[in-house]
Amino acid sequence: MSLERYSRQILFHGIGEEGQRRISQGRVLLCGCGALGSAIADGLTRAGVGFLRLVDRDFVELSNLQRQVLFDEQDIAEQLPKAIAAGRKLAKINSSVALEPIVADIDHTNILKLAEGVDLILDGMDNFETRFLINDAALETKKPWIYGGCIGSHGQVLPIFPGETACLRCLIGDVPGPGMTETCDTAGVIGPAVNVVAALQVVAALKFLAGRRDLLEPSLMIVDVWDGTLRKMSVASLREQSNCPACVEGEREWLSGRKGSQSTVLCGRNAVQISPPEKRSLSFAELAPRLQAAGDVSYNQFLLRLTLAGGEQQITLFPDGRAIIKGTDDVTVARALYARFVGT
Repeated sequence: MSLERYSRQILFHGIGEEGQRRISQGRVLLCGCGALGSAIADGLTRAGVGFLRLVDRDFVELSNLQRQVLFDEQDIAEQLPKAIAAGRKLAKINSSVALEPIVADIDHTNILKLAEGVDLILDGMDNFETRFLINDAALETKKPWIYGGCIGSHGQVLPIFPGETACLRCLIGDVPGPGMTETCDTAGVIGPAVNVVAALQVVAALKFLAGRRDLLEPSLMIVDVWDGTLRKMSVASLREQSNCPACVEGEREWLSGRKGSQSTVLCGRNAVQISPPEKRSLSFAELAPRLQAAGDVSYNQFLLRLTLAGGEQQITLFPDGRAIIKGTDDVTVARALYARFVGT
């Protein structure tokens, strides 16, 4: 490994040459390549992490460019999934990092496989269902993970060490019900907030990967870039006080599949994701001619897009049968469109 690239990072007393060597051997799973995820991926790649597995279910859209730092207009023109577009950009930034971009929805059937062979999991997600699934998987595999969330101008970061510190269920208890918390639909989100929260997650990751686990406090960090405030809330005793069903009692509701959904309304998108009960293998070359009578069809190796006549609704299909249906936030309507054009 050439250390010249990281000379300024090595000069920093918290990392040094030995810390940099450890970082270069570190293996990370990044869940989500959207706003937080793309900024985290950029930071880790520039810092020289050894291996980065990038998992995301979505594709690049115009509204992403305001805050998702790895993407540009060409990615939209090429109809690229975020994981693929991110992987291509990151490879140009640092060719010494081993990158594994995966286009997939993270669910209870694949998360343990995705977490194999990594030292650390980072949260770049935009929904609590997947975060609780990550929490279950981390507890099951005893892998540390770093929770991060961002809405409006504020966000939170919490490093979680299974069996040692409070987990996400200790902190939150359950997925917040409808209307109980702000969402990007109601509060929006600004780029500086995303970048600050992602930077705090990357700092926590670098401490862990560089062998400075002792510097990671059991604290929830809360930041608001609009107000200019930053505070830390200790969660050191929360695990003992909460009698948590997950990390104390061993319950795995999300990992077992007892909780979770095959249909997901995507935040701020007027879109619904539909996942078939069993993954399938679609041939876009065979499917495209059948769909042409219904509207405009285009496809590449990663996805097929059908824009229905009138242009109000759009179906984006992935090779495993998953679909993102844009133009409605009604799950019933989305399922009906899926059944009509793809099948049950």
